[in-house]
Amino acid sequence: MEKLLVCAAVLLLLTGSNAQLDVCGTAPLNNRIVGGEDAPDGAWPWQASLHRPGGGHFCGGSLINNEWILTAAHCFSSSSPSGFTVYLGRENQQFFNPNEQSFSLSQVIRHPDYNSQTSDNDIALLRLSSTVSFTDYIRPVCLAAAGSEFSAGTSCFVTGWGTVSESGSSLPFPQNLQEVQVPVVSNAQCINTYGSLTDNMICAGLEEGGKDSCQGDSGGPLVSKNSSTWVLAGVVSFGIGCARPGVPGVYSRVSQYQSWINERVSSNPPGFVSFVGNGTTSGSTGVVSLSLPLLMALLPVLFSLFVLW
Repeated sequence: MEKLLVCAAVLLLLTGSNAQLDVCGTAPLNNRIVGGEDAPDGAWPWQASLHRPGGGHFCGGSLINNEWILTAAHCFSSSSPSGFTVYLGRENQQFFNPNEQSFSLSQVIRHPDYNSQTSDNDIALLRLSSTVSFTDYIRPVCLAAAGSEFSAGTSCFVTGWGTVSESGSSLPFPQNLQEVQVPVVSNAQCINTYGSLTDNMICAGLEEGGKDSCQGDSGGPLVSKNSSTWVLAGVVSFGIGCARPGVPGVYSRVSQYQSWINERVSSNPPGFVSFVGNGTTSGSTGVVSLSLPLLMALLPVLFSLFVLW
């Protein structure tokens, strides 16, 4: 039965219950297993760079299908899409980016219950003005499905072009995309720092500090690896300073918003994947959940695979 379930999980990832499961969370150019500084070209192909009207980078985001970006609500003061530009496939902010595509926005949807005082529901959807052509450098991330478990210690990566200190020091030329590896911190422990959190939040950071998201990383991805698939666990939201010892960063918990996202992204829905980490790895023990009808439909094929195995 164990082998049968493994086959079923693999087959679901290959065929998908919707179009995005066929491609989401795959990063052909990413063989990273430890944290670093500059992210290799194409390592995080869902990473988006949001640019202000007439200005430069101000927030990050994550591509979730061929038309939508997921980001933080606090990155936008209104629902007007006018003048904003989204870059995908971008590696640096000050030099040539041969693999990038740029888009204007046609729609900004901030969560209706976003609270700027508490940062609860700090999440937003951006609709691109045209559809994206996927490449090795540009493809969507899978999203953590409702009920996913990111236990304390689960290893994650956060990426962005934000400042490299809480004093506001900018990235040096050419401002390459940065990556850091941080573990999930339990909400119970995180509350000791922040006083109160909601179930819509997830924390991550090192007890000794030194690695964290910072200003300009807002809206960007916090991802963990589910077997061979990268899953979006959180959206960069807020923190006290940057990379302080014992002060984890706080992220919007993506698994809380599956229904909200699906209600608004009606065509070509994002790929949602159930994540279960053991708290000591990057999610290698995670499994893709299977509905009973789907499993029953696959049993004849899976049984033949099992016998051959």
